[in-house]
Amino acid sequence: MQNFDDLSAEFAFATQAIRAGHRRTAENEHNEPIFTTSSFVFSSAAEAAARFAEETGEHNIYSRFTNPTVRTFEQRLACLEGGEAAVATASGMAAILATCLAFLSQGDEVICSRSVFGSTASLFSKFVSKWGIQTHFVDLQDLSAWQAAMTPRTRLLFVETPSNPLCELANLQALSQLARAHACKLVVDNCFCTPALQRPLSLGADIVVHSATKYLDGQGRALGGAVVGNAQDMAQVFNVVRTCGPCMSPFNAWVFLKGLETLELRMRAHSANALALATWLSEQPKVEKVHYAGLASHPQHALAKAQMHGGFGGVLSFVVRGGREAAWSVIDQTQMLSITGNLGDVKTTITHPATTTHGKLTPEQRAQVGIEDGLIRIAVGLEALADIQADLAVSL
Repeated sequence: MQNFDDLSAEFAFATQAIRAGHRRTAENEHNEPIFTTSSFVFSSAAEAAARFAEETGEHNIYSRFTNPTVRTFEQRLACLEGGEAAVATASGMAAILATCLAFLSQGDEVICSRSVFGSTASLFSKFVSKWGIQTHFVDLQDLSAWQAAMTPRTRLLFVETPSNPLCELANLQALSQLARAHACKLVVDNCFCTPALQRPLSLGADIVVHSATKYLDGQGRALGGAVVGNAQDMAQVFNVVRTCGPCMSPFNAWVFLKGLETLELRMRAHSANALALATWLSEQPKVEKVHYAGLASHPQHALAKAQMHGGFGGVLSFVVRGGREAAWSVIDQTQMLSITGNLGDVKTTITHPATTTHGKLTPEQRAQVGIEDGLIRIAVGLEALADIQADLAVSL
């Protein structure tokens, strides 16, 4: 087999992550090339006209919406998620914005989990609202609240599962049934799990969004996002990206392709480290509680086992006694851990959600979603577990 742009689903996940989407050029290269060009030339004016008349993005015209390196990343990610197509974007937030632009119109309504990334909540409440679109925020776990918020104008249900930073889970099969019953779409942010651990489309979701910046890259090198779903829906998202321009650069797409090659191995290793660290943290006297779906004590552990396979992800959070002062003290005394709001890196990162990732929320909004002043989030990396524990043990 020389080309892998239509890699059969019969291949294992690890094989798809390395091979899918690569269509070799006339040079017969072994590694995927980076097409660092803004545009592509045509053999005639007639060919140019024919290419510009197409709406599929299957032929190269202009790199804002057609680039071979970006296309390879899109096809590989779609294969891994079990979707028909994917559209790459400039960031994870751009992926969510493109989804909103593709499927929402003035007068429509969205139901969104309260337990989402701070910028996601701000996008819906401060910007999407400017288009005359109303968002209802509800408890992620309370299916009756989702049902009560439904109206004839509901078009999208949006969830992040596991949630950032409390690792709450949505019952995706139950929400997908609710979405189908009301003829709307279920959109799932799969950033924390990636398709290596969770495939929302197989559980009934209509659309999956990613911040490729996180685990899909895995080393904190580049910004990017993606939307995955069926071909018809992705054609609408593609038209948004083509027209509005929140596109992924070819170089970043190539970086993400390299990340996907080791995705399954990394996610299993992140999960193993995170479970061990969560268990250790739960035994520390200064720690009030630990949020991690892999712990048997987590109230949704059974659901996590049903929806996630191969591990429970690399992100956990915990509450220390003493509020913000105590949390900042723990963070400031670490020597190896990186104090940063990013996650999904091979390097372990630590942050204080109430004043960083969710700092734009009001105190009331943070209280609603359980983000306490003493809460610390750790995205567990791939360093030796003993070294991560030793760095935290100084202050705990």
